[in-house]
Amino acid sequence: MLHELLLALSGYPGNVFVQDSVTNIVKVLPNLPFMHDTEVALLNKLCRLATYHLKFRSFIDENSYSFGQGKEVPVGLYIRSLCFALDEALEPYRQTLIRIEKELLTDPHLTAAYVQMELEEYHLLFPTLSRLIDEITSRKIHGCGILELLFEASMSGMPNVKVVINRLLYHSLRVLYKQLAAWMLHGMLIDQFAEFFVHRVGAGTRPDTLETFPEDELGLGGITGRQMAHIMQLSEESFSSKTQETFAVRVELLPSFIPLRAAEKILFVGESVQMFESQKDSLKKQSGRDSILHDKEEEFTSELQKLAQNSSFSLMAFENVVDKIRSHVSELLWQLIVEETNLRGRLHIMKDFYLLGRGELFLAFIDQAQSLLRTPPISNTQHDVNLAFSYAARNLLLEDERLLKLFKFTIENTDTESSASGQMSALKRESGWNCLNLTLNVEWPLHILFTPGVLDRYNTIFRFLLYVRRIQLELQQCWSLRMQRRHLHLADVGSNKWWLRSHMAFLVDNLQYYLQVDVIESQYSILMNKIENTRDFEVLRLAHDHFLSSLLSQCFIHMKHISGCLKEILELCNAFCGLLMHAEVILSAQEMKQLDEITQGFQRQSNLLFKLLSSIRSHQASPHLCQLLLRIDFNKYFSMAGGQLGKLTGLKSAKTIPQSE
Repeated sequence: MLHELLLALSGYPGNVFVQDSVTNIVKVLPNLPFMHDTEVALLNKLCRLATYHLKFRSFIDENSYSFGQGKEVPVGLYIRSLCFALDEALEPYRQTLIRIEKELLTDPHLTAAYVQMELEEYHLLFPTLSRLIDEITSRKIHGCGILELLFEASMSGMPNVKVVINRLLYHSLRVLYKQLAAWMLHGMLIDQFAEFFVHRVGAGTRPDTLETFPEDELGLGGITGRQMAHIMQLSEESFSSKTQETFAVRVELLPSFIPLRAAEKILFVGESVQMFESQKDSLKKQSGRDSILHDKEEEFTSELQKLAQNSSFSLMAFENVVDKIRSHVSELLWQLIVEETNLRGRLHIMKDFYLLGRGELFLAFIDQAQSLLRTPPISNTQHDVNLAFSYAARNLLLEDERLLKLFKFTIENTDTESSASGQMSALKRESGWNCLNLTLNVEWPLHILFTPGVLDRYNTIFRFLLYVRRIQLELQQCWSLRMQRRHLHLADVGSNKWWLRSHMAFLVDNLQYYLQVDVIESQYSILMNKIENTRDFEVLRLAHDHFLSSLLSQCFIHMKHISGCLKEILELCNAFCGLLMHAEVILSAQEMKQLDEITQGFQRQSNLLFKLLSSIRSHQASPHLCQLLLRIDFNKYFSMAGGQLGKLTGLKSAKTIPQSE
């Protein structure tokens, strides 16, 4: 009978030890006359091990040898690796059964109690393994989620259970290290079954066509067999595309023992390596290197292999290797972008165009394009605007054709937005200036720094700066018109409208000086210093992001109350200039009424601006607000006028009136 027991424990029930067809539980055939109840209880306890073993064998057979769709568990490399590890963990149990069989052949007097004693440790181990399998099948856990489940189970207080679970985790981690090696060293995302915590989110995702893999294991340094052919096919297709794919961390598959900071570094390294692999010709032409890792690839492969051979996971060792690879890649990126691609020169060009550093160029452009963009744009407006920009550049002897080809003006179609946003959008639709965008042809590899999101932020700043510059120019043209007409009506020299223009010009001129000197030049100098003092691309990218954020903040673009007040003031100035430029020397009654409305609006908004700026009590909290207030109120005229410009007070002396000319 003990021989039949050993067969049942090996997974082969018979006539005495039978398996229930519904519950799959192995137990002693009931009502056997030659067995005592206590003996039946002991044998049924041993039969639990047989039930667990059959369950394990069924799980392994279903998920190990085929990559066809499983019945209960999602197909994948991690579940296959777990099955191999589980089969290995069951080998000592099978060897124990063989040993007991040999002992029974030499000593036929051994009892079931002896078998129970020899297998006692498995009464602790098998229930734990069974719960793991139940958790995987019930929740359909796959991929890196299996690592998380095994890591939690490894925190066991039972030594034999802990050893086995750690072995299962060891085998599953080897799959992770292989994926990490392919991703971080070659830029290949080997993730046929969506198991890795890095996934593709951009265009170019294709369904996988490989249904089965060879039985050979993958090596950390490379891939073999059909898998290699398939991966190389994928890589050639993806690398032939000029459009850089986008990847992200899939947090739900990130194991808790790998911090998000490490996952972000892994993502950065893989994206960088893939970018360089996709542009090998450009990389070799610029730097003479065939690969971004160059001679470090073998070293990093060896270090990842050492991690994979460790019996337990060490976060410190893992992060050290990731940091080492990230630092090397980041420094090479810095070298390529800053030194070999001349980032400093490119940032200077960005400042000249997007931040109006070439003031004389945009002065000429505004003059050329004013008639084109004063009205709503039409089909050929974009072409005419770019032609006007080229004329303006050539008139200033800006003959660098390569520089002009980098930039192009586009006109946004705001019809849809206008229909949804009401009257304000209808007002904006009257001017083509509000639809104007400056686009940049970003060359490789600068596209990783000047992303579409970054260029959108540059455009936001550009439109605001151009608006301020246009209003400043229009106020100056009003003054020029007055000087041309002063010999016609001498009595008009001291009229109220010119006091109002003087106050408007005073405010806009100081705003323009603040934006160009206190904000742009200051932040640009800080950015250049940070570029000089680092050799880490991530630090560089962070400094550039901070530069743009500081510009947006200090230009008040994201400060609703301040930006709204400034826009109202600029619109009033624009309305004032339009009134004077198209009116006769002596204003009509209707035009005087319009002038009074503009004057009152300007007084109200300037007073609001003064109160908003004066309400900032903490210089450390908003130093840029205090700086703008200092520019506007440097001679205390603003304060003495009660924070209200555009109103004639008793202060009519030429010494106390702010003059911008």
